[in-house]
Order: sequence, then structure tokens, then C-alpha cells
Amino acid sequence: MGRMTATPASSPAPARQKRVLLAAPRGYCAGVDRAVIAVEKALEQYGAPVYVRHEIVHNKYVVQTLERKGAIFVDQATEVPPGNIVMFSAHGVAPAVHEEARRGRLATIDATCPLVTKVHKEAVRFANEDFDILLIGHEGHEEVIGTTGEAPEHIQLVDGPEDVAKVEVRDPSRVVWLSQTTLSVDETMETVDALKEKFPQLISPPSDDICYATQNRQAAIKELATQAELVIVVGSKNSSNSQRMVDVAVQAGADAAYLVDFASEIDEAWLEGVTSVGLSSGASVPDVLVQEVLEWLTERGYADVELVKTADETLTFSLPKELRRDLRAEAAELNKE
Repeated sequence: MGRMTATPASSPAPARQKRVLLAAPRGYCAGVDRAVIAVEKALEQYGAPVYVRHEIVHNKYVVQTLERKGAIFVDQATEVPPGNIVMFSAHGVAPAVHEEARRGRLATIDATCPLVTKVHKEAVRFANEDFDILLIGHEGHEEVIGTTGEAPEHIQLVDGPEDVAKVEVRDPSRVVWLSQTTLSVDETMETVDALKEKFPQLISPPSDDICYATQNRQAAIKELATQAELVIVVGSKNSSNSQRMVDVAVQAGADAAYLVDFASEIDEAWLEGVTSVGLSSGASVPDVLVQEVLEWLTERGYADVELVKTADETLTFSLPKELRRDLRAEAAELNKE
């Protein structure tokens, strides 16, 4: 009979190291980068003040930084004194706003994101072809207001699948859907599926309206949510794409997800029992704010940072062509008229 040996008690499993899963891509998209640089260039070239109709992008830190440099944000172009320069935000404006600026004797810079401009052009084309246009988006969002203004008599807003029941069109064989660029991809396709059930001949736009950056950031958040108990998205409350990232994180399996403008808004109670924190930022967020969150987390033991990369982004947009002109002189001439 062989010798018996006692089996040593199993040692407790080592505690998992606290870590941060950092999303890539995150932060500024090409359209936001272009718009912010456009304001900075305008201030350099023409001097302060440069007026901006609405927030140039939906981010508190960016707006405050540009205000300190001499940008003045207004709700309407009609608030700008004649003979000045006004810039239109990345979200786009209706043709009526361009007309307001002309009547107000203002020189204009159009910083609308080219991907939003694409949706505007689609709306005009389908309206000219006498289609009913179903615009999927959130009521009151600046981008929706701007797109609707291109063809108000042809466009109906559909704010989610629950809106589909009340949609009526003139000819079910001549109806097309367009979309706000910053929505959740999954949520939008839910609405499209419901519309197609009601209108089987519904036409899709030539290419998906939801922008590449929105899709990429949501894809990265989905990946984070499968590995992290807590997801933090840096972004402002009025940023649609940032809000959607929080929604996507929860839907993809994160125990909790929060939106914060600054590291100081993080509640330490959120970290209780959490070993993995997913971190990303909306498309209008400068990376300095993400770095501040990383420092905040490092101070609390989350020093191990792993990059979770789901896509490469190389797209860039040229600056608005108006920046190549002497807009101060143009504004002065307009003010003489």
C-alpha cells in the first residue's frame, strides 16, 4: 500500500489586478477637429470677436476654452451686430439661417461637418424628386432642425420605433429614410425595421447616414462592455453621440455606465468591487479630459492601462473655404449696404 500524503489546502486565488481598458478610437472625429480648428484659425486671422451660432460642438470644456480666446456664442444669428463674422456650428443649419445672416449684414463661415452636409444634400435631392422623407432623429437636436429646414414640406421626424405608428405618407412607393448622424446604430436600425414593416417599398439612403466616427466609437464601447464591469464615457450631457455611447455600453453588458464632463464628476462609490474600468470619450471631447480621468483612476489603484483598439481612423477634412478670404473686409462692406 502506497504512502498517503496530505493534500495541501488550496491557496486563495490572487486578487485580479485593477485595470483600465482604454478605447481606441475615441474622442475628436474629423468633423469636430475641423470645426474647433476653424474657430481658432478665425480668431487668429481676424481677431476677436468671432461669433458662433450655438455651441460649435457639444462639449462644455471646448466651448469655455474658445470663449477665453475671444469666441462669442449666440443662440441666433440675429443677435450678432451687423458687420461682424458669424460661424455656423458642426451640426449644420437650415437655409433660413443663412438668409438671416445675409439680412443681418454678416460675413459667414460654415463649419458644418461634411457628413452632415451629405445628409442635407440627400434631403434636397429626394425632396426635388417629390419623395416623402422620414428623418430618424431626436426632436429638438440642432442637426435635426438643420436637416428638416432643407425641405420642411417633405420631411417627417421619426423619433424612435414608437413613432412609426403615427407616420403617414402620400405614396408608399415614394418614401425614403434619412438619419441624424450621431444616433445609436442599433436603435436606428430598429426604427428602420419598423418603418419597412409599415412601408415595404421604403428606400434607404445611398450610404448609411450614421457617421463613421459614431459607429466606430459605439463598436469600441461594445467591446469594452464585454470586459469591464464599469464604463465611463467622457462627454457633455447635450452631446447625442456621447449619450448614445452610455446606452450602448449598458445594452452590451456593462454593469454600469456613466457620462462625465470631468474627472471631478466621478463618484468613488462607482468603483466598489470593480476591477476593470472601461474608458472612452465622445466625438467632441479633447483627449486632455480623458488623460485627467486616467490620472484620477491611477491615483485609486487603476494603474494598468490596456488599449482596446477596434478600428483605425485616418479621415481628415479641409478647413472651411471662407477662411481663405478677408472676412473682416467683407463684413465691413456688407455693413455699408
